Amino acid sequence: MPTYTYQVINSDGSDGETFDIIQPMNASALTFHPELGVPVRRVYLAPSIASRYSPRTSKARLDTKNVERAGFTKYERDKLTGVYHKTAGKEGPATFKAKSNK
Repeated sequence: MPTYTYQVINSDGSDGETFDIIQPMNASALTFHPELGVPVRRVYLAPSIASRYSPRTSKARLDTKNVERAGFTKYERDKLTGVYHKTAGKEGPATFKAKSNK
């Protein structure tokens, strides 16, 4: 069942707090808060749809195995020393330290 977001309508007509509620798709929109009894309105939000550019799929594509299979070289920076270590690929040095821009 989908989760819907509702917003309380204050007595002066301003927007109040929001809350989420799980409802069947064929259920009517709420007009009153189920616990407080105050008027509410449904808030329409952009859907969260996983696509080929979502953080989850991007992370999977940049996985060490995928990078190496595609023929690229991947380096990861050691936060303590600032040295980059090769984690995937056959080309390039095993480690290097980037020059400072200061």
